[in-house]
Amino acid sequence: MIWSGTLRRTLQPAIVPALGVCLLGYFAYHTVQGDHGLIARSHLKLEVAEAKEVLEDLRERRQYLEHRADLLNPEHLDLDMLDERLRAVLNYTHPDEVVVYTGK
Repeated sequence: MIWSGTLRRTLQPAIVPALGVCLLGYFAYHTVQGDHGLIARSHLKLEVAEAKEVLEDLRERRQYLEHRADLLNPEHLDLDMLDERLRAVLNYTHPDEVVVYTGK
C-alpha cells in the first residue's frame, strides 16, 4: 500500500482543479445547448419574428373587416355595400348581368 499514499499525495492537488474544469464544462455546455441556452434563444427569436408577421397580417385583416362591417352600420349605410351583401346572401342578379364564379 505504499503506492496508495504516494498516489494520493500526487492526485490530491489535482482533484479540485479537475472538479472545477468539470463544472466549467457542464455550465458551458448548458449555456450553449440547454433549454435556455444560446441555440434555444436563436430559435425563440425566429419564432417571435414569425409570430409578429402573423400578428401584423391578422391586424390588417381585422382592420379590413371592421371597415367593411362599418359600411353596413345603420347610422351611415353604404348602399353599394348593402347591395353587394344582398346579392351574395340571396344569390340574386339582374337579368342583364353576367355571373362569373370564382370558386370562393
